[in-house]
Amino acid sequence: MKKGDYLKKEIKHIDITSFDSTDIVNSYRLMAFQARNLAVASDLYVRMLSDKNCSVILCLAGSLFSAGLKKVVCDMVRNNMVDAIVSTGAIMVDQDFFEGLGYKHYAGSPLTDDKVLRLQSIDRIYDTYVDEDQLRACDKTIAQIADSLTPGVYSSREFIKEMGAYLAGKKKDNESVVLEAYKKNVPIFVPAFSDCSAGFGLVYHQTQRGKKPKVAIDSVKDFLELTKIKASANATGIFMVGGGVPKNFAQDITVAVEILGKNVGMHKYAVQITVADERDGGLSGSTLKEAHSWGKVDSGNEQMVYCEATIALPLVVSYAYHSGAWKKRKPKEYSKLF
Repeated sequence: MKKGDYLKKEIKHIDITSFDSTDIVNSYRLMAFQARNLAVASDLYVRMLSDKNCSVILCLAGSLFSAGLKKVVCDMVRNNMVDAIVSTGAIMVDQDFFEGLGYKHYAGSPLTDDKVLRLQSIDRIYDTYVDEDQLRACDKTIAQIADSLTPGVYSSREFIKEMGAYLAGKKKDNESVVLEAYKKNVPIFVPAFSDCSAGFGLVYHQTQRGKKPKVAIDSVKDFLELTKIKASANATGIFMVGGGVPKNFAQDITVAVEILGKNVGMHKYAVQITVADERDGGLSGSTLKEAHSWGKVDSGNEQMVYCEATIALPLVVSYAYHSGAWKKRKPKEYSKLF
């Protein structure tokens, strides 16, 4: 088989505006286990959107956009259902920005011989294929953006804003969360920015610059900027898909604000969709009740949903979208803080 034989069937992104999950979520409410938990989480997200004093921080980890969830988050940004995003680099660069450049992810199989895929320069994400040559082009585009900037230290938010401006300048109709957030002044933070195509691109940029001044990313600046958002917002709700660095980063800002001498309280609301287990002590599976002991999440308005994201996220967001709670929200435009 040739390379093109593997890269035929594009992954399509689910459209939560095209169906109403209200009936199924309400049915789940009368069930048990994760069905009931998902219904409670859906109600909590609507409560976040209905609370005029609450700012919503969306945390994303895992291979979400390559799996078909990009449009869900695009619609959240577009319809004022989220005020800031904290994500892994892979989601925002290798998956979102990658598709914003016009590239695609393709349906594959976990049973394929990976040695064959390697020879064809095809990367596998479980049952999804990515063209490695196209990822290299994405890396080089990141390097080009870095080359175009005034040398200095940037937060990931600042650099991702430049990525949005780059996509806007291309004037192509490729849906992208990075682009939509740029248009709506929704800041995107990637605390581990080098752990993705951005890292490859910046390594190339810094190597090519030699001893000349370079662009660098400051993760502490990220932390400070998101802490400023918490200080400005006061009441916050966190909607976490997966765990990892984005989860901890967004939770830690309540402690950072307290250390700076400001009393704005813990996150008022919290929802997490995860398949991680709490019993190994790892962060991704640690419960939101546990986070209360650290002064990160208030008690009474939190819900864990133990479910795979491609199943749970469209149901929760469709429910919230069709509730109409977002229609009365005013854009926070936190990018303008900086």
